[in-house]
Amino acid sequence: MVAAPSYRAVCPCALLVLALLAGGCTPGDQRERAPSAQRERGRLLLAQYQCGSCHTIPDVQAARGHMGPTLAAFGRRSYIAGQVPNGAEHLARWIVAPTAVVPGTLMPAMGVSPDDARDMAAYLLALE
Repeated sequence: MVAAPSYRAVCPCALLVLALLAGGCTPGDQRERAPSAQRERGRLLLAQYQCGSCHTIPDVQAARGHMGPTLAAFGRRSYIAGQVPNGAEHLARWIVAPTAVVPGTLMPAMGVSPDDARDMAAYLLALE
């Protein structure tokens, strides 16, 4: 007959596993927040590039569009366009060249520079 492991031996290991799993439960927990100045610039750029003609975006002037999905709580999403893992690098690439990231997407390229896209991504990823 095999003896059951002692409670004292199992408990610390189980707690370690639970702590590691809890750290990765939501995408937002794994991301570092961009500086507030970068997020603010991103918010203003979203208005400048008229992203709100298609999307509803919290706190972005005139961003009440309904052609594309709402971008509220975008930082909590796991995927961009339902296909690409959500994160700063992927999101910036998506903003610059959507069809290069997801061929056949309806989102048009809006002439956004890579620097502007990084700031726009910073704002969107902060929306929780």
